[in-house]
Amino acid sequence: MAYFAKLNSNNIVEKVISINNAVITDANGVEQEQLGVDFINQLYNTNDTWKQTSYNNNIRKNYAGIGFTYDLQRDAFIPQKPYNSWVLNEQTCLWEAPIPYPTDGQRYSWNEETQSWTLQTI
Repeated sequence: MAYFAKLNSNNIVEKVISINNAVITDANGVEQEQLGVDFINQLYNTNDTWKQTSYNNNIRKNYAGIGFTYDLQRDAFIPQKPYNSWVLNEQTCLWEAPIPYPTDGQRYSWNEETQSWTLQTI
């Protein structure tokens, strides 16, 4: 399956759909994103902006989710920033806390007020 994300005018993902790989494969057996875009717009009788996305992150860094932003300069889907203090990792295009997540096997949640990881208790 091939996956495509519909973008609004602000490059925010509104929906993600799947189509058969055969739709995006040209006569030479090469996948062409534009074939998918054309197919989807013809199917829905629209002229929307669609970008191909990938579950295994082969293209555009991350699998697109509703609310993600498509960044043209990075050619990447970027999730919503979870906290003001978090910084975008330019390699992965994912947000990272200013302090690494503890590696002691416990469960933690981020506390923005203290800018630290808080141990979760059941």
